[in-house]
Amino acid sequence: MVKEKQKWLIIANWKMNPVSGKLAKQVFSSVKKVANKMRSVDTVVCPPYIYMESLKTTGHRFVLGSQDVFPEPEGSFTGNISYTQLKNLGIKYSLVGHSERRSHGETNEDINLKVKACLRGIITPIICIGEKERDEAGEYLKNLKEQLVSSLVLLPKTSIKDIVVAYEPVWAIGSNAKREPTNKEIFEVVIFIKKVLSDIYDTKSVPPTKILYGGSVDEKNIESILKEGGVDGVLVGRASLDPKKFTEILKKAENIKR
Repeated sequence: MVKEKQKWLIIANWKMNPVSGKLAKQVFSSVKKVANKMRSVDTVVCPPYIYMESLKTTGHRFVLGSQDVFPEPEGSFTGNISYTQLKNLGIKYSLVGHSERRSHGETNEDINLKVKACLRGIITPIICIGEKERDEAGEYLKNLKEQLVSSLVLLPKTSIKDIVVAYEPVWAIGSNAKREPTNKEIFEVVIFIKKVLSDIYDTKSVPPTKILYGGSVDEKNIESILKEGGVDGVLVGRASLDPKKFTEILKKAENIKR
């Protein structure tokens, strides 16, 4: 039996950008031309909801994702988008528990419900975890473990292969980022996440969960992160809105052997 080639997973999180559908199509089209040619990279673009239906993907190398999901299939939930609506749009992935959602009051229990909803809708949940501060005593690891374990409550072992975990240290995100973590620090967290998953499930008997890194990822640091961080891909924010920068990220990932 031929072993399936492992691909890098690159996620673009556009957040609340761009400001018009015209700009969204321009960025999307530029990225699509490059992403569809990638053989070693799977690319996911997560735009605002209002642009989803107008952005079309082809094949499986370049697909759409959602920035969030609501755990009920339908009903009186003003302003929310259900997993069934996303499924019917052909959405393949959804961010769950992004730090910006957590800062608005989203709890670990909410995230657990959303993970289960994604799996019911055959949507791959990208579970975001990350600490606000990194202390020398290692207390932040307890926070990461709590976020991850709570997200997986009552999730069967067979589901582990169908989820993605994205590590995004809050202190390294956005314009107020204190610094970028070293690749060694990223690698250590990846090993920790694998240990937590192993403690919950017998991960030796199921395909490994993909683990991504997110936080000030750009075309300048992508190579070192993929080569030295021990990750299966990255979650890209600001740089994903610049077609030149983002396609450069894809091209560099394409040339790195797994």
